[in-house]
Amino acid sequence: MTKRYDRAYFEKWYRSEDRVNSAAAVRMKVALAVSVAEYFLRRKLRTVLDVGCGEAAWLPHLRALRPRVRYQGVDPSSYVVAEFGEARNIRQGTLGELGSLQIKRTFDLVVCSDVMHYVGDDDIRSGLNEIVHLCDGVAFLEVLTAEDDVIGDLEGMIQRPAAWYRRTFTRAGLVPVAPYTWLAPELQPVASELERP
Repeated sequence: MTKRYDRAYFEKWYRSEDRVNSAAAVRMKVALAVSVAEYFLRRKLRTVLDVGCGEAAWLPHLRALRPRVRYQGVDPSSYVVAEFGEARNIRQGTLGELGSLQIKRTFDLVVCSDVMHYVGDDDIRSGLNEIVHLCDGVAFLEVLTAEDDVIGDLEGMIQRPAAWYRRTFTRAGLVPVAPYTWLAPELQPVASELERP
């Protein structure tokens, strides 16, 4: 069965009593990602790519912290693109299709939150290669693993071990620096040994 990311999906998981994240929880993730990116960039965040962005839940929190941030969302949902695409700068595409979107710029922060555990191995690998290509700073890759006690949308979830993700992210050229946060190759020379695990 193909998962449908339609209006009903977003109503259930983002606005009803079953919602998976509150606005406060999203705001904390955004604050973490922005602060880690700026710590390593040594300047204010300017650009963000959000892969699997949904309705762009990160955007208002990013704008609250950095009003002039340039945001590009990518999501597979035709509902999201039709409803929010123009206003929130969201284009249609999946993690696995990221390379074919021919995005011409790089980004200070690339976000892929709550996506990879619903995606096949090959799409993760090709998507990660493109994330590394597009990221000049930090990648925030929030993933639920087989070891996690998952509450929420379990339909289509692939519960891979955390070690699989660590190995896959490292092979793509990323270095962990904070919760869910990985340093892109371009910025790795600025990190001292104890800034890495």
